[in-house]
Amino acid sequence: MSSVETVRARLGTPTTQRILRWGGPVAYGIALGAYLWRDGLPLSRDRLLMWILLGLLAFSLTNVRGWIRSVVLEWIPFALILWVYDLLRGQADGLFFQTHVEPQLRADEILFGGTAPTVWLQDQLWDAFHLHWYDYGAWLVYVSYFVGTYVVAAFLWWVKRPLFRRYVVTVSVIAMMGFTTYALFPAAPPWMASQLGALEPTTRSVGIIWSHIPIAHFNTLFEKGTQYANAVAAVPSLHAAYTLLIALYLWRFAPRWGRVLLALYPWAMAFALVYTSEHYFVDILLGWVYCLIGYLAVNRIADRIAERRAEPAPAT
Repeated sequence: MSSVETVRARLGTPTTQRILRWGGPVAYGIALGAYLWRDGLPLSRDRLLMWILLGLLAFSLTNVRGWIRSVVLEWIPFALILWVYDLLRGQADGLFFQTHVEPQLRADEILFGGTAPTVWLQDQLWDAFHLHWYDYGAWLVYVSYFVGTYVVAAFLWWVKRPLFRRYVVTVSVIAMMGFTTYALFPAAPPWMASQLGALEPTTRSVGIIWSHIPIAHFNTLFEKGTQYANAVAAVPSLHAAYTLLIALYLWRFAPRWGRVLLALYPWAMAFALVYTSEHYFVDILLGWVYCLIGYLAVNRIADRIAERRAEPAPAT
């Protein structure tokens, strides 16, 4: 027996399989815990992807070939698409039109009886000198966007691979729809409208709240660096779009109490985005519309492809 065959035989023993099945996740948990203790949450897309793929590897040590095949054929293309989206988003403002300030502001004022909801919420709730529980709650919901999309992708990859493929295609479609809109309609969020004098004073509070939380700050590709950040990529809100998408894809797996939380999640994100002056409510509505368009279109096409594959071959 060759040395390669000997190694394969040893790896195939029940004892070795049990060691790999349990040892990998344990080692991964220890390494991730040490990283979180030292550096905080891995919110940058590259680090988050690295830790997710390492986690999937830790749970796939009995099938490393399958993990490698999936990384090459599914995860790397997914990550590249979102990296290209980040890069394009950073260049979208000013490609064709100047930044729009009034339309989304006036739409919110019409929807809410003449007052932008960000102004009303901050007048009622915000105190920069004394943070409340709901400030930390809004921060937590806001930050969940940065990890939720990838974590849900990892969950679907593990439990139902065909649904994972539909999910990543939907995420990619929504991202490209969003970029197209940012290029054609660069839009100022509430905090910028306040700086420009078009809206009553509001505070972009996420950073202030973050400074009171002892974990890693925004050192991400999303929020820093002129190559990736785009302050006027506000319409639609992809925070809102992906939050709703997560709820739609996880709905079938959730128990009754879990579905209550999933139903509340998009609304919690809407509150967080409006309250922290990151988005108008109309941005959120458009994000939900984009989500539903992408979700329905991708699933309808995928269903048709599945039906054609299931059709019996014509008799010869």
